[in-house]
Amino acid sequence: MPRRTLTAAIAVTALAPPLALFATSGTASAAPVPPRTPMTDFNHDGHADLAVAAPFGTVGGVEKAGYISVVYGTASGPATARHQMISRATPGVPGDLQGSFAFGAQTLPGDLDGDSYTDLLVVGGGDDDGQPTVLWGSKDGLTGQNTVLPYHPSEFALGDFNGDGKRDLVVNSDPSDDPNYSGMTIQYGPFTRDGKTRTRDSITTDDSGNSGLRSFITGDMTGDGVDDIVTTHGFEEMQHEAHFWKGSRTGVSHTSKYLGTAYSGTVGDVDGDGYGDLITRDNGHLTEDVDHRPGSITIQYGGSTGPSSTRKKVITQATAGVPGASEANDAFGASLSAGDVNGDGKAEVAVGVPGESLEAATGTGAVILLKGASQAAGGMTGKGAIAYNQSTAGVPGVSESGDDFGRQVSLSDLNKDGKADLTATAPGEDGAFADSGALWNLYGSATGLTTTGAGTLSPVKLGTPEKDAKFGHTLGG
Repeated sequence: MPRRTLTAAIAVTALAPPLALFATSGTASAAPVPPRTPMTDFNHDGHADLAVAAPFGTVGGVEKAGYISVVYGTASGPATARHQMISRATPGVPGDLQGSFAFGAQTLPGDLDGDSYTDLLVVGGGDDDGQPTVLWGSKDGLTGQNTVLPYHPSEFALGDFNGDGKRDLVVNSDPSDDPNYSGMTIQYGPFTRDGKTRTRDSITTDDSGNSGLRSFITGDMTGDGVDDIVTTHGFEEMQHEAHFWKGSRTGVSHTSKYLGTAYSGTVGDVDGDGYGDLITRDNGHLTEDVDHRPGSITIQYGGSTGPSSTRKKVITQATAGVPGASEANDAFGASLSAGDVNGDGKAEVAVGVPGESLEAATGTGAVILLKGASQAAGGMTGKGAIAYNQSTAGVPGVSESGDDFGRQVSLSDLNKDGKADLTATAPGEDGAFADSGALWNLYGSATGLTTTGAGTLSPVKLGTPEKDAKFGHTLGG
């Protein structure tokens, strides 16, 4: 199974979009509404929180049982003062501690029941074939209530696909028992505490038998205030064309348009025209050993009918202005997130490059920030791109082989200053044990990301198990 990135879950920015402007004429249409993703705030105190998975961590003496660190936000960003460690040993979380069950291999935050507290969907990995678990938000933080959802998906995503202000869930649950069919099921929120909703819909995404559904990318790409869905497809080592499914006030369309190949991605308004743009990791038709490839991303600009098949741009580390060189094993685009770092109304894109090597150290990793730009200025290019790693002045730590820095990236407003901040993880970072993992927070400013005040979080700082934890393998928030 290909590694899932979280970019469908961690997108764009926590800032509310401008109000749609309606013309006085009854025939004029509303101005496009820039895409947004609600703040991750598990205790609803107004500060952004992080859920960081250590899916291979030892819990209760059981190796690779996995756990999630929930780090609660403050006015200056996430801090160690308030922290939860959640695993299958936590009361209310179903299942038993088992080796290789990798609790937290996939996580996805969103307010499922509409009570203004962000909840967290969690799925294990490894030998775990269990159903998704829901951890419910509350004033005291996340709690388990033995809630599971009736699916065994390998992929899932959240969005508001009917524009009612409630979060909806899409999973790759086939609507047919016929092996030649693949598809998705959408549960329209809000959810009850037994994991049910009043409305659900199943859509066949392919009936050829050779183009299975691989992942979801969600966000508003048509400027109508309703989230859309992009599905990526492939079979064995082959990647096939992605499909765009438009959301509407009556739900997701059962017909789609083709977009070209795509592996994973995110949505953000990189040119400031009010339409969400689709940013995807695209390595062509082959996905075998995807992390051993140099890597490439494609930007397809949004419009009233969705991502454009003609107005698009490909960016690699060979693009003028992009730091580094396009080399084997870089995995440029392994994780993607979009958010407005400098407050100019155009989203930047954080590109994880976990295989990037620095001099003799291999696989140290890096994050490259691509600067948003208007179409009049040529749209997003490599101009102004900046690379960040543990050798960057002001970034704590030391770049070492195998750190995997940039495995997960997120751009969201962590300190409520109206600008997106960068969270980057390095699950291969060594502490007292190898591969204990860590994450870094760098804050946005009017001039872009700054390393002033950059901070780190790790198992040793949070008092959680270190051995082989790979803290930051998955990131929610």
